[in-house]
Amino acid sequence: MTAMAAEIKKGRKFDQVLDGAREVFMRDGFEGASVDEIARVAGVSKATLYSYFPDKRLLFSEVARIECNRQAEEAMAEFDLSDPVDSVLHEVADRIVRFFLSDFGQQVYRICVAESYRFPELGQRFYASGPALVRERLSAILQPYIDRGELKIEDMDLAADQFGQLCKSDLFVRRLCGISKETSEADIERVVTGVVEMFLARYGA
Repeated sequence: MTAMAAEIKKGRKFDQVLDGAREVFMRDGFEGASVDEIARVAGVSKATLYSYFPDKRLLFSEVARIECNRQAEEAMAEFDLSDPVDSVLHEVADRIVRFFLSDFGQQVYRICVAESYRFPELGQRFYASGPALVRERLSAILQPYIDRGELKIEDMDLAADQFGQLCKSDLFVRRLCGISKETSEADIERVVTGVVEMFLARYGA
């Protein structure tokens, strides 16, 4: 059994380890985060850390899963699905674009691409907490507008996936490749507006 396939064992200091790992990963990135530093910030021994997470990749994937779910829940609580569909989709696209451009979003993508070939279980965990999560939450947002006849969508999974991919645009790739380290608000708004306009041109009733 690979380290990635090992079950995550929970215990009394499990949340403590995750909180420390989140702080260090967010501050230092995956490569820069040492197990020694994570253990120090979490206030646990390395033996305790390894008893929960035998591999740093597995620890990072769990931090990523929890963080993605936290951001998704936070966003869902703020959307008012009685608002006009273009307004809500604009808010959704803005959040997704900013996540893709964030240091954390970039780290998640890089680790997934770099390690999934050797550790398929890691890729599966990232997919579940990334694209699959976006599809699920976006479907829940779109359904009321379909029910009210404001959107016409026959293949919900495809439509949700298309929306997420549109949010990447060129800004994501430019940041990923190191071509641009900063993105202006005007550039983000340009992409967000384009996402909403293109999506509604295809699926608006």
